[in-house]
Amino acid sequence: MSSDAPILRISVPAGPLPVIPAPETRRPIEITVDGQSVTVPEGTTLLDACRNMGITTPTLCYLENLTPVNVCRICVVELEGARALVPACSRKVEPGMVVKTDSERVRLSRRLILEFLASSVDISTAPELQAYMKQYDAKPERFGTAAPAAAPGARDVAQPGVHPPCDASSAATVAQPVKVDNDLYVRDYGKCILCYKCVEACGKDAQNTFAIAVAGRGFDARISTEYTVPLPDSACVYCGNCIAVCPTGALMFKREHDMRQSGTWEESRQSETDTICPYCGVGCNLTLRVQDNRIVRVTSPVDGNLAQGHLCIKGRFGWQFVDASNSSEEAAEGPGEAGGA
Repeated sequence: MSSDAPILRISVPAGPLPVIPAPETRRPIEITVDGQSVTVPEGTTLLDACRNMGITTPTLCYLENLTPVNVCRICVVELEGARALVPACSRKVEPGMVVKTDSERVRLSRRLILEFLASSVDISTAPELQAYMKQYDAKPERFGTAAPAAAPGARDVAQPGVHPPCDASSAATVAQPVKVDNDLYVRDYGKCILCYKCVEACGKDAQNTFAIAVAGRGFDARISTEYTVPLPDSACVYCGNCIAVCPTGALMFKREHDMRQSGTWEESRQSETDTICPYCGVGCNLTLRVQDNRIVRVTSPVDGNLAQGHLCIKGRFGWQFVDASNSSEEAAEGPGEAGGA
């Protein structure tokens, strides 16, 4: 290099060191819940305030890692001075609020909602909802026997405002054939309560894929892909986050569905193991549910500090290599030697 060449090295002055901002201070808000005075930070929801007090408030459409959508109305509480019951999952505390969480008005509202849901939806794989039914003495059978299931695809093409004649002696249902169009999970919308959790998880709260949304109106409302195309033809990336948030089993691992259909699904024989996803460097937490030395379901803890319950297709479904390894070991051991644990 020539001695008279310009020097391209320019010293850059050191900038200020980053300063960690002070935590936001929230003013304390005092409210009264079921006759007890409690002080919580501003911005707290009534649901969180109740939980901090040890008061159990039922929820179906609420989940800590999703935005509240206020659709199930099972968490409603009575607020003094309010015309209607308010959803505890989204209503923020205000100074001087007087709240009743277990008044007769609240119990009646919750009982009716549960009865309407259970009269129209199959809740056989929704243990949480079944527990609420017992707690509030809900009796859906008073609406009559369930109407016959819809023909395959009939609910997918229902037109708003067009209603076929109904039989007043039976209860309308959303019963319909199970949609099995891929090898990873099934969609049994006869069990769907339209909690919107799957839509939120597929959308802006987690995956940002927007492969599914709510179509139709009123009793014809349903979860649908774009133009009701089969799942493999949709925008779905098979992350399975919709399965993880579904409270009723309307969305279910295909292996679990097949085992339930064959009568081999036995939760009393299942165990859970916490581990870390082996695929990438993120290190998402996994909880493996195992039966007969085979993985039958994979979840991720909602309170995890990495994925917060959400996974990708590999973490959710990419465990077949474990089954292959187990099969090889069992074959090597021979009959009568494997599966003793």
